[in-house]
Amino acid sequence: MYKICVGDKYRIMCYKHDKKVHREWQEAIVLDIKKDYIVFGNKKTLVTRSEGISWKTKEPAIMYYFRNRWYNVIAQLKKGGISYYCNIASPFILEEQTLKYIDYDLDLRIFPDGEYKVLDRLEYQYHQKLMSYSNNLKEAIENGLDELIALYKSKSIIFDAKANYEYQKLYEQLKALELEN
Repeated sequence: MYKICVGDKYRIMCYKHDKKVHREWQEAIVLDIKKDYIVFGNKKTLVTRSEGISWKTKEPAIMYYFRNRWYNVIAQLKKGGISYYCNIASPFILEEQTLKYIDYDLDLRIFPDGEYKVLDRLEYQYHQKLMSYSNNLKEAIENGLDELIALYKSKSIIFDAKANYEYQKLYEQLKALELEN
């Protein structure tokens, strides 16, 4: 087993419950390693969907992936403020410079004005029937959503604009160092 370090580059692979690839982000750089989560950053990175459709992200993103929580959080640093796209998802695993997780459809979208909305409930209901989610899995998913909303309402550091802009600065510094070498 290898040690993960700030500055390391990872690919991010998102799967569905049936083990099929859903999305892939070509690159993310480790910005911080906490006991419960790892913080990554990227900007203008290639994203590819399972259907082969690709695009590059438009703005800097700070991403929080949790070791034992059923969600991940992406802070999108846009000109009009920070938007958060939160996926209800399995805890991550690391394999060969790749972070992997399973997406469970439900998303929490938080807008720059502070309003939020739960997305994709119908997709979640469809997939839980199609892929026969166990009762324990459904409970973990629903608890993950509740916990995520509570974290947002309690103004967790993950949702702190100042902290996310500091991570963006660190990302830019690490990219500049990479270009020098």
